[in-house]
Amino acid sequence: MNDLNKIHPMYQFSLKAFNVVFQNAVLKADPDETLKQRVLNLIDSITSLVFQYTTRGLFECDKLTYIAQLAFQVLLMNKEINPRELDFLLRYPVQPGLMSPVDFLSNHSWGGIKALSTMEEFHNLDRDIEGSAKRWKKFSESECPEKEKFPQEWKNKTSLQRLCMMRALRPDRMTYAVRDFVEEKLGSKYVMGRSLDFAVSYEESGAATPMFFILSPGVDPLKDVEKHGRKLGYTFDNRNFHNVSLGQGQEVVAEQALDLAAKEGHWVILQNIHLVAKWLGMLEKKLEQHAEGSHLNFRVFISAEPSSSPDGHIIPQGILENSIKITNEPPMGMHANLHKALDNFNQDTLEMCARENEFKSILFALCYFHAVVAERRKFGPQGWNRSYPFNTGDLTISVNVLYNYLEANTKVPYDDLRYLFGEIMYGGHITDDWDRRLCRTYLEEFIKLEMMEGELYLAPGFRLPGNTDYNGYHQYIDGALPPESPYLYGLHPNAEIGFLTQTSEKLFRTVLEMQPRDGGSGEGTSGSRDEKVKAALDEILEKLPEEFNLAEMMGKVEERTPYIVVAFQECERMNFLTQEIKRSLKELSLGLKGELTMTNDMENLQNAIYLDQVPESWTKRAYPSISGLAIWFTDLLNRIKELEIWTSDFSLPSVVWLAGFFNPQSFLTAIMQSMARRNEWPLDKMSLQCDVTKKNREDFSSPPREGAYIHGLFMEGARWDTQAGIMVDARLKELTPTMPVIFIKAIPVDKQETRSLYQCPVYKTRQRGPTYVWTFNLKTKENPSKWTLAGVALLLQI
Repeated sequence: MNDLNKIHPMYQFSLKAFNVVFQNAVLKADPDETLKQRVLNLIDSITSLVFQYTTRGLFECDKLTYIAQLAFQVLLMNKEINPRELDFLLRYPVQPGLMSPVDFLSNHSWGGIKALSTMEEFHNLDRDIEGSAKRWKKFSESECPEKEKFPQEWKNKTSLQRLCMMRALRPDRMTYAVRDFVEEKLGSKYVMGRSLDFAVSYEESGAATPMFFILSPGVDPLKDVEKHGRKLGYTFDNRNFHNVSLGQGQEVVAEQALDLAAKEGHWVILQNIHLVAKWLGMLEKKLEQHAEGSHLNFRVFISAEPSSSPDGHIIPQGILENSIKITNEPPMGMHANLHKALDNFNQDTLEMCARENEFKSILFALCYFHAVVAERRKFGPQGWNRSYPFNTGDLTISVNVLYNYLEANTKVPYDDLRYLFGEIMYGGHITDDWDRRLCRTYLEEFIKLEMMEGELYLAPGFRLPGNTDYNGYHQYIDGALPPESPYLYGLHPNAEIGFLTQTSEKLFRTVLEMQPRDGGSGEGTSGSRDEKVKAALDEILEKLPEEFNLAEMMGKVEERTPYIVVAFQECERMNFLTQEIKRSLKELSLGLKGELTMTNDMENLQNAIYLDQVPESWTKRAYPSISGLAIWFTDLLNRIKELEIWTSDFSLPSVVWLAGFFNPQSFLTAIMQSMARRNEWPLDKMSLQCDVTKKNREDFSSPPREGAYIHGLFMEGARWDTQAGIMVDARLKELTPTMPVIFIKAIPVDKQETRSLYQCPVYKTRQRGPTYVWTFNLKTKENPSKWTLAGVALLLQI
């Protein structure tokens, strides 16, 4: 429980609170005549109640992390699992740079299988997969492989060993596989998704134990408090129920309410305490003061929003530790969200507008739009580049605007409505241009003249309903909405695979960081922590080449062309990075030998190397990347090699690896500069044209006369059909297919084609957002809006 604050600073638990739960669990455990059974009953009761107490206050996305950590620690303590296998599962040390010999596994997955095959329990796994490829393909391409039996004798492996294999074969199914593992080892009550009834949690509160609601957008947990209060006779009218909303100078009112309630045994609700940072110390003192000697019926209910980053966290530890924390999160999935959007209205709303048909149709389309933009968040950066706090207020105000505009105009002003909804009501939250385009495209698809002709589909298989009453719309959703899938958002099913893979990566990374430092899980693993770090450190220092000699390079150059300027800048930045790597590693090496005192920075570096993370002081000087340290370092060596080849004689490589640059924009700009000089064109009137060739890197032996050939780009959300030379739907499970070589050259802006083109953003990594590089126009036969909704982008690294 105590380690959970590493995940989120809201997760604070005091020993005092733990003691109360512990004592309670001892009382609730079933008695038994035999000592052995009584001890088992106690352990079961304590584990179960502590679990219930803790998970109630965790966000959905963190519950599995906590349960997995709990299960792993219990099993390690009972010596039921092999620490080396757990270490593999969490760390997943992939062998980099391998080519997969089978079509159903990516190179990365094959690297995991090869690493796993070096452990004796998995000897020959790689040979078996290659030898019986057909059976393994069927297994790893099944819908829920975690429920299927492994091929050959691998089905007889232990649960943890099966998890290790699954991690390599189907990383996207790992959250489900871990949940099944916990259920098998601890019991099904640990994976039930039921939220606790408020009345049950209330029983545990007291004058000294407030209830603390951690708020999520679009959820009002205080309705439960009011409902329960009415049952027990605490209401505003009875004057024994005080509700104070903070943030408008209400602090004094809150203090008076607390003093009165503590004396008389009333209930106090304090809403949104995160808005009054300076007063929180005072609140902590007040609660402490009233914790003893107050009326037995005195209760405090607090609500606050969590901060988005640990630095912004302001709620005092004392308040969090002693209260019962409860999270209430909005429902998941399109079905629940569409019902919830419609619940903001009623039959009267539907009847209020004279132009009933138009009003109802647009209102329903707005509800669908609202549910889509809110739920699309779960797909990570492929959903939205940034996360936005869309809320029910945006929807209800949009409907008011719709009413006013329909009443005032004879024709439906579709353009004006889309502008108001997309640029002001919802668009007001949006700070990224690509996200703005996405929001605008949804509205262009959902709200248009055709909606009145009864042939508008909001998603494949889901038609905009005709004119009916309020209950009729709810019934229509139940009957007609297809089951939850990325298609409902205009995304390809691969988007879900990508998002599930990243969720499971994060799960294992967090559990790895939460492992006890004293080698609790590492007992029996090869060598101690220090030895592991020392080996990795020596390997990096040994493989790292010499710095670039800039002065010597200057001597080779006659004229500083735009390309040569880029080469110098890149070498300079590379030196800046490799100097820091060498300096910090040499310092740590001396620290490990005991010749230098270990500083905070050195400890952070040691920890990062142990956890296979890129150390912070390196990241600051490097380029965006989402890889672990081993793969990152292999990539760094490749970047250095490319620069060495280019700077040996400064002739442009026949095909340039665009991802190899710290600053890919500068290279693309250099293409424009050199062509502008050659053709005497004004630089500000130029743009880049990108022609996707039909060839791969090996097919080119010299650079083009003008411009450059670039390689190493990947498409996410769709794929490139090389023969037809257009964008087409992605193949299932091919998340980021490689693009052929692209020919980039500069042209005057007025010569640019605009028809049948998708403006495709290029990003450095899957994180998208701030890693934006450029826009490439790609040919498409389909409407570009399809690719916008599918979140299609080009990535420089995956």
